[in-house]
Parts: sequence; C-alpha cells; structure tokens
Amino acid sequence: MNDRAADRILFQLKTRGPQTIGDLGAHFSMTGEAARQHLAKLAEAGLVTPEDRRQGRGRPKRYWVLTEEGHARFPDSHAQLTVDLLQSVRVLFGEAGLERLIEKREAENLAAYRAETGKARTLKQKLDALVGLRDREGYMAECAETDEGGFLLIENHCPVCAAATECQGLCRSELNLFQDVLGPDCVVERTDHILSGARRCAYRITPK
Repeated sequence: MNDRAADRILFQLKTRGPQTIGDLGAHFSMTGEAARQHLAKLAEAGLVTPEDRRQGRGRPKRYWVLTEEGHARFPDSHAQLTVDLLQSVRVLFGEAGLERLIEKREAENLAAYRAETGKARTLKQKLDALVGLRDREGYMAECAETDEGGFLLIENHCPVCAAATECQGLCRSELNLFQDVLGPDCVVERTDHILSGARRCAYRITPK
C-alpha cells in the first residue's frame, strides 16, 4: 500500500496513539469522509482497527489504532538475527556472559553519546542532542517540556523490540545510559514501557 496519505495516517497513529476520524481530518486538513475512506483502505489491509470507547454518557466514541501488522510497518532492525545471537550468548556463556555483553554495549554507546552531547551546556541542549541521536537510530524520538519544569523524552518506536523482549537487561541498560549522558543534575525515570504494553517508551527527566 503506497498511498502517501495512508502512510502519513499510519505515522500519526504510531506517534500520537489512537485518533478519531475528526482528529485525523483536522490534523491533515481533509474532510471526515476523506479520512474515513483512507481508514477503510487501511483496515482492509489489516493495518488499523477501530476501538469504541465510552466517555461518560452517550454513544461510545470511535478511535482508530494500529494493529500488530500496522506496527510492523515500522520495522524491528534485524530482529530474528539479534534474538538468535542473544540466545546463543546465553547458552554458551550463561547470564553472566550476557550481562557482560550488555555492559560492553552500554559503555560503547555512552562514549558515542557523550561525544555528541559534549558541547551542550544546558540540560535542554543535552536532551536535544540525545533526541537527535535516538531519532537517527530509528526510535522516532521527541522531547516535550512538562508543567513541572522538567522534560519528557518520548520514543514512539523501538527498533530493537524483539531483542529487548528476549533480554530485558537492554532496557535497564538504556535507562542507565540516559542518566549517565544527561548527568547528575537530573533524575531519569521511565514512565511508559512498550514491553509492559504501552504504545511507546517515555522517560521523565526532572532537574534536581
């Protein structure tokens, strides 16, 4: 399915979560009927599905969400190969060997990230650099300021989800990595986790 409008709708659902026909029409400046036709084609292709949600009294409101096939349009890089390699490391070297592999990957990433963020003088500048890095790596990353004066680092996609499912130490390592890169003047906490059923991973960054 190579329709550019359809691809834009898929991207919107991936990065912003469930949307109504009205939401999509307003965002893309198209009529409700046009949005409905695009969604019908996407549903026929098995990429989206409707969800009716009751919000107070009255009729339920219909939202559109990505199906598993829809999420698969945003690929998991070399998924099966990575899983096979992790399983082989576990068999050959045990959990201790797998942990050493994770530590080595974390150290290498930390050096690369620090090289990119080293010129940043403020937390916001560091975050902007980190978001750029993660976005280039396929995480569909963005950053938003919170009402409390902190920040929310959002990753709408996980290109290594299969590997992280096989070895959840990778997720713990990423949390440590973000804390080390952003420094001791803030606290980094994960608030949303794809592996726990969320549609995205998100991290609250609170200045000390």
